[in-house]
Amino acid sequence: MNHLVQGQKARGAFFTPPEVSRFIADWAIRSKGDRVLEPSCGDASFLLPSAARLKALGVSTRSLPRHLNGVEIHGPSVTGAQARLTAEGYDAAITEGDFFDQNPQPVYDAVIGNPPYVRYQHFSGAARAKSLRVALAHGVRLTSLASSWAAFTIHASEFLKDDGRLGLVLPAELMSVNYASEVRRFLLNRFAKVRLILFEQLLFPGVLEEVVLLLAEGRGTAQSFEVYQARDADSLANLDTSSWRGFVPAAGEKWTSALIQNGALEAYRELTLGKHFTKLIEWGDTYLGSVTGNNDYFTLTAADAARLGLSKAELLRISPPGARHLRGLTFSERAWTELAKEGGRCYLFAPQASNPSKAAKAYIEAGEREGVHNAYKCRVRTPWWRVPLVAQPDLLFTYMNHDRPRLTTNEAGALVLNSLYGVKLRPELREVGKATLPIACLNTVTLLGSEVVGRAYGGGLLKHEPKEADLLPVPTPAVLAAAQGELELTVPQLAIALRQNNLLKAVELVDAVILERHMKLDTDQLAQLRQAREALFQRRVMRGRGSRGEG
Repeated sequence: MNHLVQGQKARGAFFTPPEVSRFIADWAIRSKGDRVLEPSCGDASFLLPSAARLKALGVSTRSLPRHLNGVEIHGPSVTGAQARLTAEGYDAAITEGDFFDQNPQPVYDAVIGNPPYVRYQHFSGAARAKSLRVALAHGVRLTSLASSWAAFTIHASEFLKDDGRLGLVLPAELMSVNYASEVRRFLLNRFAKVRLILFEQLLFPGVLEEVVLLLAEGRGTAQSFEVYQARDADSLANLDTSSWRGFVPAAGEKWTSALIQNGALEAYRELTLGKHFTKLIEWGDTYLGSVTGNNDYFTLTAADAARLGLSKAELLRISPPGARHLRGLTFSERAWTELAKEGGRCYLFAPQASNPSKAAKAYIEAGEREGVHNAYKCRVRTPWWRVPLVAQPDLLFTYMNHDRPRLTTNEAGALVLNSLYGVKLRPELREVGKATLPIACLNTVTLLGSEVVGRAYGGGLLKHEPKEADLLPVPTPAVLAAAQGELELTVPQLAIALRQNNLLKAVELVDAVILERHMKLDTDQLAQLRQAREALFQRRVMRGRGSRGEG
């Protein structure tokens, strides 16, 4: 990656395909009297089509700077934007500076652009603090996990007249991540009409991030928003306006549900809000496994432990790093033993803090020679070589998956590291939960729910943060207690289906017990729910394939 691209990435600058900027400019700019702002104008991706649109509406080149304004924090980009405009015979008034320092004056008919996208890990210090203050000044309290685009979107809205239009290219996480809930609420409370355009294909070559186009207009309170699915940027030129779908979000509901067709959405909501389903959090607590700071050092094979002369008292049994070994319904004592025999990292180095053995002291000294103690997670704890432990879980939860999150009964009694979540069931639910939840989570409603409450990551993976895992819709304890005997009878067939990677067969077995016999779900509703889950799954996977095929 050259220095220019590195600089763009650090600023969150990913320049917009011309088909997209032209579409947004044409949508937002409606008369020759319109004033237009591009608040992070970069290389003039939106200023150029805006100038062309204004000229087509009758604005002279000399008058363009009175109609067309830009803000850009990066000096060389300002120079480049002016040069591009001049080369095309256009002009605009561009201010060099931080958009968050601009005092909002509601004088613009259109605010359009592609806000910088900087993830919270890299969006820190004074810049983050300023953005959070700006959002709060507009009545929106963002969390410290918010990426840069969130406050930018809120601030940009306040430059609009009451009948103005906001057209932005935003990360698709607008629809799904928890921190964006305040942005979603703001948009519906601020604008009279909110529309989103989603894409079947990724728009930015070499960038895994999925995007949506936000088209919001007027001042008012929108009770719903509309969604349109486009194939790619080229298809924007032939938008079928009859294909917009309305969506009324339930309280606290992510906007991902808007991707579910109406009949399936109605059935999904009826089931998940009814008496037969609850959320995983009602069964118990979900938490991240222990963070070692250096798995290569702290996790050991049986051969490693023997070579180092460590005693069993200085080792703890763990589920090895990763999740590939969790393919079935249970992680048994036998499975753990087999992994240990095959050289799996099934032990955690855990000497007594007060009195490590001679062998343990030697290993600690070796770690210090290698600089292990300088890793962040190691140097902030005392002693550095003592890994903080989480509770031994009843169930293991895989949070980064291709097809579905896996819930596995922890029969081996292993501790977990941060490649997994642990689930500690409520004492009164432990027996039925360990016996049935891993089976029951193979039902279609839970699989569909996993797509709704989770989020798609680069490469097409489905990820659940702990709070998202808490929201996973699962059958209630009463339903599973009633169905336990029937579910346990399916285990031999389920085991075969899962070994053969035949998820459809496994789901059919579980659906027959839970959804059809115990919840009396009719065939048509079940078919709609399965189609909805498959559509969301395929949408996510196709994006993953597209991203891997680029560059």
